[in-house]
Amino acid sequence: MTITLEAIKNEQTKLADMIAAFEAQAKRLIHFPETEIQLRDGEHYAGIILGKDGAPNHHLILLPGEVAKAKWAAAKEFAAKVGGELPTRREQSLLFANLKEQFQEAYYWSGEQHASYAGCAWCQYFNYGYQGYDVISLELRARAVRRLVIL
Repeated sequence: MTITLEAIKNEQTKLADMIAAFEAQAKRLIHFPETEIQLRDGEHYAGIILGKDGAPNHHLILLPGEVAKAKWAAAKEFAAKVGGELPTRREQSLLFANLKEQFQEAYYWSGEQHASYAGCAWCQYFNYGYQGYDVISLELRARAVRRLVIL
């Protein structure tokens, strides 16, 4: 293949077009309004959960206390009684990443029922971070969370 000045100029034009297209891409700015989060006794701040669009959705707070053995329905009742809810699977991933030391090396119920198996709900193992599902009549541990929506 012979390299010509014309071929070099064509490649340079293509590269210039690519650079212009890259620079014209919309830039995303994520804004966090200044926020003070009041933690109650025994609560732990877990972090921010992003929405489906990638923007911040809510702050996640782990509530104090836990149940060592509870079927899924009883675990949800416990969470409501302490003023929270069972965490979602995404929230459990954040809890594992940021507050693993607040959990026993055991399975904990999530608040999500399995979409295909009505008799099952999702859970997370806080030793390795594994998530799976099990029958709701099984007795697992439970922790509750509260959420502060980011406006």
